[in-house]
Amino acid sequence: MQDKLIKVAVVGNPNCGKTTLFNVLTGSNLKVANWPGVTVEKIEGFASYEDFRIDLIDTPGIYSLASYTIEEKVTRNCIMDQDIDVILNVVDASSLERNLYLTMQLIELKKPMVIALNMMDIIKERGLEIDLHRLPEMLGNIPIVPVSAAKKKGINILLHAIVHHYEEGPVTEVFHYSEEIEEKIEKLEVMMGARYPKHEFKRWHAVKLLEGDEAVLKDHPIEVETIADKSYEKQMIQEKYGYIENIVEEVLFYKEKKAHITEKIDQYLTHPVFGLFFFFLIMMSVFFLTFSIGDFLKGILENILISVSNTISALFNTIGVAGWLHSMLIDGALAGVGGILTFIPNIAILFLALALLEDSGYMSRVAYVMDGVMGKVGLSGKAFLPMILGFGCTVPAIMATRALESEEDRKKTMIITPFMSCSARLPIYVLFSGMFFEKNAYLVSFSLYLLGLFIAILTASILTKIKKEARKEVLLIELPEYKRPNLRTIRIYVVTKLKDYLSKAGTVIFIASLIIWVLLNFGPAGMTSQPDESFGALIGKLMVPLTRPAGLDSWQFVVALISGISAKEVVVSSLNVLFQTTASGSNQSLLQSILTVSPEFGALQAYAFMTFCLLYTPCVATIATIRKESNSWKFTSKVILFQLLTAWLVATLIFQIGSRIAGL
Repeated sequence: MQDKLIKVAVVGNPNCGKTTLFNVLTGSNLKVANWPGVTVEKIEGFASYEDFRIDLIDTPGIYSLASYTIEEKVTRNCIMDQDIDVILNVVDASSLERNLYLTMQLIELKKPMVIALNMMDIIKERGLEIDLHRLPEMLGNIPIVPVSAAKKKGINILLHAIVHHYEEGPVTEVFHYSEEIEEKIEKLEVMMGARYPKHEFKRWHAVKLLEGDEAVLKDHPIEVETIADKSYEKQMIQEKYGYIENIVEEVLFYKEKKAHITEKIDQYLTHPVFGLFFFFLIMMSVFFLTFSIGDFLKGILENILISVSNTISALFNTIGVAGWLHSMLIDGALAGVGGILTFIPNIAILFLALALLEDSGYMSRVAYVMDGVMGKVGLSGKAFLPMILGFGCTVPAIMATRALESEEDRKKTMIITPFMSCSARLPIYVLFSGMFFEKNAYLVSFSLYLLGLFIAILTASILTKIKKEARKEVLLIELPEYKRPNLRTIRIYVVTKLKDYLSKAGTVIFIASLIIWVLLNFGPAGMTSQPDESFGALIGKLMVPLTRPAGLDSWQFVVALISGISAKEVVVSSLNVLFQTTASGSNQSLLQSILTVSPEFGALQAYAFMTFCLLYTPCVATIATIRKESNSWKFTSKVILFQLLTAWLVATLIFQIGSRIAGL
């Protein structure tokens, strides 16, 4: 352990490469939690340099230190309340004017500060050059280190600057407002000093008070009206940007003007018509890879798990393990968990593809392209961002709705986002499309993603027409530069997601598999070897009349759907236990068991079942998140009921219409 500790807050705009740089600095020394009292993720790590240990906190991406969003509040509270020694401001060199506005606000805090000038490789590609001598001068001689996080360039120099400037002390402010505003700031600083003599950020608070920042006024009440009778926010923003324009004019110039690759690509990927075509083509390619490569690896993993299951079963027989315990562990826990583990290759490929699309800068284009479609249903393209996140996991997708300004838009987006196919549903699609559609499995799964998207947009349209609302928000979104995805960032993302998946397999799915086993092996008369006499069968048979119109006339499917409310992956593990297949949960053994119990079950019923799984009540974690974000159990209950009814209606329509077409 090093003798000296420096605590650093990593602060920057969204898409400035902040997280990539953070990952390069910290390596795998990461700790992920939530900020106290909020659901915003908090990521911490550490780096070592000479005899210093540098603890880094990766703050949410923000554009300013206002208090309009939870991310802004979290970042400024971190800087002020977490004993931060140095601010590491990550600046995108290719978007200097936009990034420097946050820099100017950070300077007003008068804390030791270092600027990491990222994306310098993009500057060179554009034929641009930045005067790295004049830029620090115009910012108060703040150390500015050119880096390329993606290529790991300038990292040691940056660590040296953090250590050196930590010892140098606070920055010197070079920017001053107009005389009128400076006079008011000075008077407010005097008042702050008298009221709060130990307060560290007197000038910054004085500036925020003049801007009319309600959060600052609430935390540090003061008689602002005696100094200023109005908000000076707009004037102060204009003066800051005026100074930033002077900086850019002095330090940024062309060596040779080059064609911009991003603009060339965006002619096609953000085109109103071609953009949609390319989006669907890209997503279809993702599913082709997920199935073509994933199923090959899945088969290998199945054989390994079969061998493990047979070995453990033989060991239990040798040492004389009781029959009920043998059945519970092999037919219950191992069959359920093993059935989920076989889908790791498919899940890994999906996460890898989504991470590549996100890190390359493409996902922001999807929201831009979908803006026109979303506008017709009363939402902006901004509402599509949570829906995109829903492809990964619905929980963070629901959290992302807080970025929408209108409460009605937030609630509407919360209602439709769970219709997007999260990664937890992928094992269900892989299993049933593989069993009943074989070579067309990836197209069938892709159609379910499109169906979820269609139902979400249709629902938003209906809700808008019922409430007779017009679209209120205009889409303002940053389209970052296309860049080569950073392999380290991709690896960390995929590994983290797979750890979450395995963690769920070892906890939620393990427990759910044991519960399903108990429901299948115990009935009103006690322990039974006949599943038809079990509690599970009684529960399922009571509800079969409701699911029969959707082609689901076996109680096993009903029980699997009920278990899926704990986590959607549990549907697959439950089916392996319910149909008493091998511990590997291989497609062939499960298919034979299903057809033995329900000979009429075919491709149409399988598609109706997958549709039900796509649209019905979300998992418990999502339900809890909807309740927390909406702050209403009434609204949450309506969402649960609405999605259950939607799933039943759409699955029933698919089966009934399909049956009639097949009967012609």
